[in-house]
Amino acid sequence: MSRIAIVTDSTAYLPSEAVEQSGITVVPLSVIFGETSYREDVDISTASFYEKLQATADLPTTSQPALGRFIEVFEELSKEYESIISIHLSSGISGTYQTARTAAEEVDNVDVYAFDSEITCMPQGYYVLEAAKMASASETVDTILERLEEMKRSTRAYFVADDLSHLHRGGRLNGAQAFVGSLLQIKPILHFENKRIVPFEKVRTKKKALNRVFELFAEDAATGAVIRATVIHANRPEKADTMRKELADTYPNADIDVSYFGPVVGTHLGEGGLGIGWCKL
Repeated sequence: MSRIAIVTDSTAYLPSEAVEQSGITVVPLSVIFGETSYREDVDISTASFYEKLQATADLPTTSQPALGRFIEVFEELSKEYESIISIHLSSGISGTYQTARTAAEEVDNVDVYAFDSEITCMPQGYYVLEAAKMASASETVDTILERLEEMKRSTRAYFVADDLSHLHRGGRLNGAQAFVGSLLQIKPILHFENKRIVPFEKVRTKKKALNRVFELFAEDAATGAVIRATVIHANRPEKADTMRKELADTYPNADIDVSYFGPVVGTHLGEGGLGIGWCKL
């Protein structure tokens, strides 16, 4: 019997080949347009989501996986694995982590360890990929969880939304009320703090905001430390590729890829958002 299974949710937005190669189990969240619910990356692709978002006047909503779905996943994995590490988006913006914890208490024949990434998107995916690599190398649960906590201390992510109304209306931006009256004049740089999305700095234009994010990245990258980084975009692949190339040319010590804000996160961030997430290796 294999020892440790790795589970995550769809907001890690991992490449499908990485999921298959590493044997990761992904439990999808859903995005809801009107009366129709779509499991992200199962019933609706990211490209289709942004097409629908452009065509609808009403903001879609999102929902986390049902408790029963987690129980089913854990019970199925218990047939092959002794333990499960279940890694999820920040508990400050979704109840998914707590639902996984509750489900863990409902299954008897496998030990389930839920991990709150305190972030989302590809930076969350970095924890998942590291856990999967360590599990395949027969590391223990305690060793893997210690490594994830170590990664958490050096994980950063800053992003800029084109339109804060999505985050504000969805209730995901703590403190948005402080500058609702000046949404059109500023481009706040956002980040995760205490598991929630909060403003980091207020900058006057998107160009200046992105330049500031580059500066924040440079503070870690310029030390020469080995860094894994990702440029994250909400339906702006060309701009993300340009940003990736600029960073890669400047910092050869950084392994940089491009990832995306998928349907669930895109619902709350809106189209056009850009960010950079990274972790010291």
